[in-house]
Amino acid sequence: MKHFIDINNFKKTEIDEIIALAKKIKKNPKKYSSSCKNKTLGLIFEKQSLRTRLSFNVGMQKLGGSVLELQGKDIGFDNKREKAEDVLNVLSQYIDFLMIRNDNHKQIVNLSKENILPIINGLTEYSHPCQILGDFLTLQENFKNYKNLIIVWIGDYNNVLRSLIHLQNIYKFKLNIVVPHQIFKHHKSEFLKFKNKNLKHLVDPIEGAKKSNCIMTDVWVSMGEKNNKIKYFKNFTVNKKIMSIASNNAIFMHCLPAKRGKEVTSDVLDGKNSVVLQQAKNRMYIQQAILLYVLKK
Repeated sequence: MKHFIDINNFKKTEIDEIIALAKKIKKNPKKYSSSCKNKTLGLIFEKQSLRTRLSFNVGMQKLGGSVLELQGKDIGFDNKREKAEDVLNVLSQYIDFLMIRNDNHKQIVNLSKENILPIINGLTEYSHPCQILGDFLTLQENFKNYKNLIIVWIGDYNNVLRSLIHLQNIYKFKLNIVVPHQIFKHHKSEFLKFKNKNLKHLVDPIEGAKKSNCIMTDVWVSMGEKNNKIKYFKNFTVNKKIMSIASNNAIFMHCLPAKRGKEVTSDVLDGKNSVVLQQAKNRMYIQQAILLYVLKK
């Protein structure tokens, strides 16, 4: 049984397969309009969602399938009434796969190990693999040779960055992560496990942005996180000055939602170098490809 939990669970050939399938679906959506006929996707959102909710809902319907949104607490996923594994066994009698978006990565991993139902990670506190594969598709659409790119992450060490690092470890493109020292020190041991010659940590956004092809960022404080770390992000706002240091063809990426004036200025977010809406749209094609991938025997 196939699951989609973390990017570092996959081989390069498998990621290539998902990306290639997403490209095919985007190019010829009608060809795949009945690929999930008579299939039902269950969605559990324990955190707010716009892009993930829309991309899975609309994407599944465009594949000819149906979608059922479930409330984790209402169906007993909180383990108070019955074990989550028992709930999953019942769900498997009705639906064909389940996407979960929560703050409990360990639960998603454990449920996938039961091999009762294909599980898809729609975001946890640890990682956001669907987002990064959508971003990877967007990069490939904007640059012919992603292997020679210099990608820069400016901001927090969070779930999105972690999935980006997982991807970098597979494809070995150049990635500079610019994270304040006060935050990075708490993740240094984890970072060193993935360290390679093309993966670097910097503390100066100006230095990190030099000659880069893509500048990525995210909110400084993740949804639901209680942390007074904004004070460490002085001079970390992606603005025109930082973009001007990058290459002429550089693009700006943000997984959204964005705090305008915080991690990015409006003139960059809405500017000609921004591909944030392309990223958002590509989420649907990636989700569709992931759905078909986990269904594949």
